[in-house]
Amino acid sequence: MWVRRKAIIVNFSVEEANKGVGQYQPALLTLYNPEAIARYYSYRPWLAWGRLLRIISSFAGFILSLKWDEWQDKVEQNKGKRAIQLRELLTRLGPTFIKVGQALSTRPDLIRKDFLEELIKLQDQLPPFDNAIAYKIIETELDSPIHESFSELSPSPVAAASLGQVYRGRLISGEEVAVKVQRPNLRPTLTRDLYLLRWAASWLAPWLPLNLGHDLTLIVDEFGTKLFEEIDYINEGRNAEKFASNFRNDPQVRVPGIYWRYTNTHVLTLEWIDGFKLTDTKRIREAGLDPEAIIQIGVTSGLQQLLEHGFFHADPHPGNLFAVPDGRMAYIDFGMMDQLEETTKETLVDALVHLVNKDYTDLAEDFVKLGFLTPDTNICPIVPALEAVLGNAIGKNVKDFNFKTITDEFSELMYEYPFRVPAKFALIIRSLVTQEGIALSLNPDFKIVEVGYPYIARRLLTGESPELRRRLLNVLFKDGKFQWQRLENLIAIARTDNNFDVLPTAQMGFQFLISEEGKFLRRQLVLALTEDDRLHTEDVQRLWNLVKDDLKPDRLLNVAIGILTDLSREGAAAILPKATFLASFAGNQSTNNN
Repeated sequence: MWVRRKAIIVNFSVEEANKGVGQYQPALLTLYNPEAIARYYSYRPWLAWGRLLRIISSFAGFILSLKWDEWQDKVEQNKGKRAIQLRELLTRLGPTFIKVGQALSTRPDLIRKDFLEELIKLQDQLPPFDNAIAYKIIETELDSPIHESFSELSPSPVAAASLGQVYRGRLISGEEVAVKVQRPNLRPTLTRDLYLLRWAASWLAPWLPLNLGHDLTLIVDEFGTKLFEEIDYINEGRNAEKFASNFRNDPQVRVPGIYWRYTNTHVLTLEWIDGFKLTDTKRIREAGLDPEAIIQIGVTSGLQQLLEHGFFHADPHPGNLFAVPDGRMAYIDFGMMDQLEETTKETLVDALVHLVNKDYTDLAEDFVKLGFLTPDTNICPIVPALEAVLGNAIGKNVKDFNFKTITDEFSELMYEYPFRVPAKFALIIRSLVTQEGIALSLNPDFKIVEVGYPYIARRLLTGESPELRRRLLNVLFKDGKFQWQRLENLIAIARTDNNFDVLPTAQMGFQFLISEEGKFLRRQLVLALTEDDRLHTEDVQRLWNLVKDDLKPDRLLNVAIGILTDLSREGAAAILPKATFLASFAGNQSTNNN
């Protein structure tokens, strides 16, 4: 890369530019580097002056409108109008600010509720750029004329967004493909806007009533890092392949293949998938597809991404999800993805279970572990606030729960208590709220818990990992006592999942019970069965009534024979004394009754 200063020409490589060595051309920067960007514009401030004036004038008019409402005592009356004005303003300012608006739509700690609700509607759409320019980019990136790579290529894009546009085509070898082309001069535009945003964040942070727990510039840097990842089409191709690998054994989820020979940093060529947008309920039904089944696939695959794979699609808007004519659901656009650590996945399961069981003290501790609260936060005043807000959101019936309500209610807490939204969870919130909104468009009566919690219950009941078993025990025991009602609820909820089978779960549970690991559980079950000096046969009877239809005698006999065959002498010795004790206790109870 060539940089001219005082008539001296210095050569810097792309790698050096990424490290912030010297000055660089923004078009060559492949990784977000705020120091390097600041260095470049500090030598060329005039390149940002015009853009800065446009941004200031746009926001000045908006701020004056807000102040005018205050002076005229019309704040409440004009709330909706101002929210729409903000959305339109961000759209006019172009790609960076469209992405800023989308990011803010999941940050109740940064923006007020009425603005947040309007920014959720922000569409990632801009008019397409010139087709001749797009074709030239394709030829330059692939280093060959169009006709040598494609036998067909649509004369105009089939979709245009803030970062690029998509053409439908056919390779010389015959495969039908989608060709994604990045907007020209996108990196220089983004780097300039990110430089100005970071500068504004450093100046405005002391004056803004925000409770972030860290510098506002860090939020800009997190945003910039994700944005640079999104505009790297090689990175997007890798994301698609990783996502496909995670769902390789799932016959209900389809992911397009990547044609690497025709892919570069600015051009991505992938398999074309025919399908219907999930919001197009009419065409979905006309194709003979069941919207409820599509919802089931979407919610379950979303939970799998978060709680099993830890690698999730952070932008599942209606344009990126399709119902395929064969009944599957297809994901496209893998630019915005994120990864969760194992401990985060486990804590998310804990938090969902604690929320459903209304264990608000444990839930507050989960928020600390997830980074919503700092470790030194006193959770005592927060617990009743969580109970008041989330209790109202959930209602008397857990099936009334929905993420949109939770997000709205939670935004109120942000201003009263030291909550903050970690960047990773801003993406998760966006993903969940978007998927719930899509599901509601297919079925206005949709309740996410009716699909989601059975999946979590099934995961807890059938999980073979030590961590999932520990979490199941945490659910079943409270204050050292076995919670029969929770076990009944888990089984009842899990049975609403068509993929759940009671018998293998019971078999696995019994094998765990007689193992060395199950020693604690055996002891606690005996105590639970004999609590208050009586045998709790009614609890066992309720459980049996719940599962007896699934435990047919022939299936039960086959499983029992298998368990007895595998049962070691040590395993038998571990449970026989307990069984003998229960039998003698039951006999004593019978004698006393006589």
